Amino acid sequence: MINDKKSKISVKTRSGCDIPVRLEVNKRAKRLILRVDEKAREGVAVSPNRRALADVARFAQERADWLEAHLGALPQQVALVDGARFHLRGRPCEITLQGDGRMAYLSEGEPMTLHAPGIAETIERRVLRFLKAEAKADLTRAVEHYCDALGVAARRVTIKDTKSRWGSCTSDGRLAFSWRVIMAPPDVLEYLAAHECAHLLEMNHSPKFWAHVERCRPTWKRERNWLRRHGRELHAVG
Repeated sequence: MINDKKSKISVKTRSGCDIPVRLEVNKRAKRLILRVDEKAREGVAVSPNRRALADVARFAQERADWLEAHLGALPQQVALVDGARFHLRGRPCEITLQGDGRMAYLSEGEPMTLHAPGIAETIERRVLRFLKAEAKADLTRAVEHYCDALGVAARRVTIKDTKSRWGSCTSDGRLAFSWRVIMAPPDVLEYLAAHECAHLLEMNHSPKFWAHVERCRPTWKRERNWLRRHGRELHAVG
């Protein structure tokens, strides 16, 4: 019997594959929901109450082929380990444990090399610390530039690892960004910074808002489209 607030099942596709599905109860849900958790590489079936968990499990089984198709379309996961390759500021970069000192650092080349000297067990933590620091530096500089251009001021810039949005702006001027944008080409990061700075003038996506973005980034449509096309690849890293 399924009666836990969170539990897992496996559904079988017509091709014979077993797909893991996490069952969840969310009282705010108004219907049975099936979605893909891209980070965990599994399905998520949401029920509005515990009594309907069996129903949502059947719901997931009926749509097993849909889950298989969507999971199969995800980009390959890239673990931040010795020898892994990913993109940094739009350029190929390879991780290595070899290097001097204790702090991670970059060296030029094709690809660039991200040195993270230390033990293999802690390499992911050290690489993430480096990437988040680089993202904070680049985004802070970009925010200052676009705030000056728009005549506004940001109260704070923070770095997060959000799944549903690349950036956010609060009514009191706090800006937050996903660290993952540091992997995108620099123009994309610039667009994202300009986008959130424009929200300091317009807390909406009205024509006025987009006019402010246009002032800062005349090429914003191209940069936004890049993020829409390649965003999943950034979320597949780490």
